Amino acid sequence: MFENIYKDRRVLVTGHTGFKGSWLCAWLLDLDAKVAGYSLDVPTQPSHFETLALTDRIEHFQGDVRDKDKLEQILEQFSPEIVFHLAAQSLVRKSYQDPILTFETNILGTLNLMDCLRSQDSITTGVFITSDKCYENVEWLWGYRENDRLGGKDPYSASKACAELVSSAYMESFFRKNGPNVATARAGNVVGGGDWAVDRVIPDCVRAWAEGQPVHIRNPQATRPWQHVLEPVSGYLVLGQKLFQGDSRVKNQSFNFGPHTQVNQPVSDLICEMARFWPSAKWKAKQEKDSKKPESTLLKLNCDKALQMLRWDAVLDFQETVELTAKWYQTYYKEGARSVPATTSGQIEEYTAKAIRANLPWTK
Repeated sequence: MFENIYKDRRVLVTGHTGFKGSWLCAWLLDLDAKVAGYSLDVPTQPSHFETLALTDRIEHFQGDVRDKDKLEQILEQFSPEIVFHLAAQSLVRKSYQDPILTFETNILGTLNLMDCLRSQDSITTGVFITSDKCYENVEWLWGYRENDRLGGKDPYSASKACAELVSSAYMESFFRKNGPNVATARAGNVVGGGDWAVDRVIPDCVRAWAEGQPVHIRNPQATRPWQHVLEPVSGYLVLGQKLFQGDSRVKNQSFNFGPHTQVNQPVSDLICEMARFWPSAKWKAKQEKDSKKPESTLLKLNCDKALQMLRWDAVLDFQETVELTAKWYQTYYKEGARSVPATTSGQIEEYTAKAIRANLPWTK
């Protein structure tokens, strides 16, 4: 996979205790990388990170990306060759509750790591993950492209737009001719097993349904580009591969990673498809009382750039995305935490097999 570039490479993942970070670490371990993680804490209980027993399988460092001195210390200690930056405050509604934490973590964290890259000679490659919500969302019908206007009406979206601006400034000012090969990646609305965050539709569903309760949905008509977690993670790994190999077309660029257009579905369709796998599942719309926390109703990405420059493409259709997600949670609730390592690795293998049948270049 990925032309074997991750084998025996020293790879640091910030935010490794989170949902996407833990899936990325699991896949890197399957690729025989030497993995370390840097994160402030374990953000949820249960936790995909803990049930994977990643503290026993990688070098686990605890620290805040806002603490530049600590971050520099860990980089010097581990001497990574490749860095994936996922550490963030990633919840839109929490950004209303604590906007200062959101802006500090998402902007200052990016700034600190970018600045560390200037002096860490071991690092050749940096993939900085932001969000599809970094775009100024005017709710048009076509997908946002990487050169569309950045912006945000809520603290989370604005913080991600700012992180992109910080990244662009460093890439243009310091990494154009020298320094590591760096790029940013934009994806969002990720679903999959092991997500236990609050105020996310799938975790809310499985928590309620596991207790035989109906789930209350805020905005059932909102349309999102739902994608399984392995879709963007495969994109991050392809981007890291190309940067590590010195592809000059990819350096200092930004890339969208999203599903095919037909996977853009309303929240109500996502829940109904999930409910097919939960016989007692019930849900109902919830009247949103707090009008000060508006949510967008339409958002999708144009991923032509990733297809043309990285030869990356999505693998799963809508039904496959939901089925993988539902089966992961069903196994967890039937067999408990002991099932997680095998289930997660099995789904990485299943996803990879589908990518091989689609003849995607990263499977070589």
